[in-house]
Amino acid sequence: MPGASSQGGRVLWRTVLSQLETYSTIALYSAMIVYSIAFVFYAVDLANRSGDAAAQKGATGAGGAASVAAGTAAASATAAASATAAAGSVYGTTTLARPAATATRSGGADRDGKPRRSKALRIGFSLTVLGFLLHLAATIMRGIGAERVPWANMYEFALTATCAIVLIFLLVQLVVDLRFLGTLVTGMAVLFLGVTKLNFYVSIVPLQPALDSYWLVIHILVAVLAVGFLTLSFGLSVLQLVQTKREARIAAGEPGGLAFAASLPNAVRLEDLAYRMAIIGFVFWTFTLIAGSIWAEAAWSRYWGWDTKEVWTFVIWVLYAGFIHARATRGWRGTRSAWLSIIAYSAVIFNFTIVNVFFKGLHAYSGL
Repeated sequence: MPGASSQGGRVLWRTVLSQLETYSTIALYSAMIVYSIAFVFYAVDLANRSGDAAAQKGATGAGGAASVAAGTAAASATAAASATAAAGSVYGTTTLARPAATATRSGGADRDGKPRRSKALRIGFSLTVLGFLLHLAATIMRGIGAERVPWANMYEFALTATCAIVLIFLLVQLVVDLRFLGTLVTGMAVLFLGVTKLNFYVSIVPLQPALDSYWLVIHILVAVLAVGFLTLSFGLSVLQLVQTKREARIAAGEPGGLAFAASLPNAVRLEDLAYRMAIIGFVFWTFTLIAGSIWAEAAWSRYWGWDTKEVWTFVIWVLYAGFIHARATRGWRGTRSAWLSIIAYSAVIFNFTIVNVFFKGLHAYSGL
């Protein structure tokens, strides 16, 4: 009878594990729904910024015109100089240098003079936290259901990497306010998870022998952390291009274009943030490359074999090394720096999708 009891316990445990996979899927779909709603609120916040920027510009223009008219009627040179100085304080470099401090972004200021975040932005961020918790639950339940770390195939890696992107986005807020990236982060999360669930999903299977190593945890952990920081760098570089174009149009006396960009940090600040995120991601990616080589020696008795996946991991490392080096020592700043960052991130996406699906090699662990 003890044997029958033990067998019954194993059957019950297997039933629980199969149910966990179902609950993981439910939690994943719930996270996608919450992320989608958060995306809407972030978009509403951007729309409000655009409207506030237009209203502020109109009010400022009217105030400047009234000041000039009063100075002309009084025929006072002093009054005219004051009006000119006032106009300069609005349209001069101060506004472009620190647009993030305007009421457009914050919706006003609190008693201490610090900018307040709009209600839509606060709701969007709160929903992002909720979506992340559901996302994390889906990832953990997948791992428990598989009785291993959930990194054995493309579906599980995408599940974990997307979770890491959102986690790093949330944690970065403790150091620097990047909530204006919320639309991009939640939009990418929904897109990645949707594509992953539709195209990369596979049932739980045991680990392949080559993956059954503690190096799997080290290698993949640093890889997903790298992807998280590089994703933020990519988003900041995209906004840098938008802000650079806007500032150039304003400098030429033309309309600025996307009004919401008036509430964002200036192009120099965005470039600096993208560069810093890229450095952190590059450090993690370097460890990914090193850990992969050590693991390869343990699994296949060689550190490097020019396998397709190894080559593309190295290509990504070279692109980001070139981006960091060119900006730090060669003066590659502005749009050239942003485009190099975007190209490097495109290689990350290409490596995960095209290389994993269409190229064969020792790293063919997509499970498809």
